[in-house]
Amino acid sequence: MRLLTFTTASPAAGSPPRLGAESDGFVHDLAALADHAGAAIPADLLSLVQAGPAALDTVRALLHGARPRHAVHRLEDVRLCAPLRPGKIIGVGLNYVEHVAESSRTLDTDKELPPRPVLFSKPSTAVTGPGAPILHNADLTSRLDWECELAVVIGRTAFRVSEQEAYRHVFGYSIVNDISARDQRRSGQWFFSKGQDSYAPFGPVVVTDDEIADPMALDLELRVNGVTKQKSNTRHMLFPIARLIADISSGVTLEPGDVIATGSPSGVGAGMVPPEFLVPGDTVEAAVEGIGTLTNPVVDAR
Repeated sequence: MRLLTFTTASPAAGSPPRLGAESDGFVHDLAALADHAGAAIPADLLSLVQAGPAALDTVRALLHGARPRHAVHRLEDVRLCAPLRPGKIIGVGLNYVEHVAESSRTLDTDKELPPRPVLFSKPSTAVTGPGAPILHNADLTSRLDWECELAVVIGRTAFRVSEQEAYRHVFGYSIVNDISARDQRRSGQWFFSKGQDSYAPFGPVVVTDDEIADPMALDLELRVNGVTKQKSNTRHMLFPIARLIADISSGVTLEPGDVIATGSPSGVGAGMVPPEFLVPGDTVEAAVEGIGTLTNPVVDAR
């Protein structure tokens, strides 16, 4: 399933975003389907993830049942929001070999391949949705950069799980654009550089794990103003998804709805010759095969 969070073109005052499922260019309002069928489902995607497999089975049944007209919208007639607000976002740095090389040239990171995953966090307040602005505050940065990343959404609590067990804890997959103010790293710490508001565009959908045959074989691409800057495949990850889940959960509990941003391939702005960075008026598109395209404008935040 392709699950999402949306609002209609003219929502009632104070009404919260709605949980939906997308197929063939149409968005199905799951609450409306549940009301029509006399069923009960969680009201939002985070609650659905937390509710477990039985709730997901109910959603599948609803999508195979009757679909009243008022419960179906054309995709172009709704506004997509971030699919959910994660409890925590764990970022992975230097997880593609060519990105390790370009980072060592331009960002003073180690030129040797890391022996274990390089981890950092983004706060949930950094999350923004499809079409929402990436905030460029010239008082804080002149080196605002992009990073297209496959996002793994955790579905079951994971603590000290093995690589062999790791995929049992995955709910699905999405896209994170790991926006970074390269000039706001502080004594090697990345939190403020990567954690400011709007620095985690997320979406446009969460695709359940059963629809992604091999998450380690997905094409990634990022474009700025229509020009391709990054192009790679998840098979080039230094540490694959199962290793990441095992490593993180060795000491940090991963909870349903948490997101792992699995790292960026080469082609970031800081690695260009000369370097290129985002400015107000730019449009950024991050695309992952089987998931879709996450598009965000860059706006002046001052």
